[in-house]
Amino acid sequence: MHKVFFVGLGGFIGAVLRYLVAGGVQALTQSITFPYGTLTVNITGCFLIGIFFHFIEYQAAMTAEIRLLLIVGILGSFTTYSTFSHETFNLLHDQKLFLAFLYLAAHIILGLSAVFLGRVIVIMIWR
Repeated sequence: MHKVFFVGLGGFIGAVLRYLVAGGVQALTQSITFPYGTLTVNITGCFLIGIFFHFIEYQAAMTAEIRLLLIVGILGSFTTYSTFSHETFNLLHDQKLFLAFLYLAAHIILGLSAVFLGRVIVIMIWR
């Protein structure tokens, strides 16, 4: 039962962080046509998961409870791929094909790059 507590606590933290970061970025860009906030949250989440999984795979520096808190709880509620899918659908539905494909490409390319960069940075710092 204590594992559920760590997931729930992380979920609360991640959801609040998502709300603050995505809303803050969207407000800063003042864009009503492109969801920069969701893009920022997803790329940040990909970067962080790259860092966390490096520690799990190579450093064994996290307990099972910390993994549940950070990855399942915080990152699970912080990243927003369900929102991403919905927003992509809306762009397609509104016949904004260029923006829809730009949004898809940015998530895929930047997300994979952020995971790689997270791992590289950890390797460079903790050699």
